Amino acid sequence: METKQTDLIIVGAGTAGMTAAIYAQRAGKHAVMLEALSYGGQIINSPDVENYPGMAHVSGFDFATALYEQAKGLGAELCFGKVLAIEERDGFKVVKTAKTEYVCRAVILATGAKNRPLGLEKEQQFIGRGVSYCATCDGAFYRGKTVAVNGGGNTALEDAAYLADLCETVYLIHRRDAFRGDDRDVEKLRAKSNVVFVLNSTISELQGEDRIRAVTVKDKYTEETRTIPVDGLFIAIGQMPDNTAFADWVELDAGGYICAGEDCHTKTPGIYAAGDCRTKSVRQLTTAASDGAVAALAACQEMDRD
Repeated sequence: METKQTDLIIVGAGTAGMTAAIYAQRAGKHAVMLEALSYGGQIINSPDVENYPGMAHVSGFDFATALYEQAKGLGAELCFGKVLAIEERDGFKVVKTAKTEYVCRAVILATGAKNRPLGLEKEQQFIGRGVSYCATCDGAFYRGKTVAVNGGGNTALEDAAYLADLCETVYLIHRRDAFRGDDRDVEKLRAKSNVVFVLNSTISELQGEDRIRAVTVKDKYTEETRTIPVDGLFIAIGQMPDNTAFADWVELDAGGYICAGEDCHTKTPGIYAAGDCRTKSVRQLTTAASDGAVAALAACQEMDRD
């Protein structure tokens, strides 16, 4: 196994991770970002970001690319590989992937979160056959067709708006009669004639053989069911963290999020948590960037004291 040394390992290259890399490099420390897939995190799937201060409109991909180029330009390094474990050796942290171990002085966990599945029979079978978790990735395949979006947060509202410009009909299915997402986005959807709201309802079954053909929707009050024929289903019911590899080093709450406050400290000195992977009430680009800055500065200050 190859061994590399650096000052700081950042697990994850989303908004929090790349912001942390920028601040660490500016503080004179060398940061390596470890990423299993690609830089950017979930935001790269958003077609239009309009709630980041100073940027009225920017695509999620362009936003993430600008962050990456900034971090890279300052000297931060991006390496690919899923982190399998963290160990301690001679006072240093050792972060292990399948092929490389990274010896460092501090670690920032910025693992983000992944899409939460419905957990229904046939859901995994229909991925790529009508079931998707990314409207901007797959929406073009459903041009002129009928689709459903399941969810009530900002992502679901954005997905429905995006698909409404492509599809003949968009059913927006939500388990409540009010949305967690922004009221402004809800009103925009209500103004679209091809968006149908299916509220106080949950999806109980996915129908089809080779691909999804319909969804069965159950009213949570009357328990009556109805079948809605669809060509595609876009699931946007939130995210879930993947922090089990770090359970020996950090405390996890019941949902699997890392217990850390606004100072981003975990229970283990030298290990910090930043962004959507930690316990927090607001998960937005602005709070992810804030966490990245706070965690990096805390890590650098601790290194300077050693």
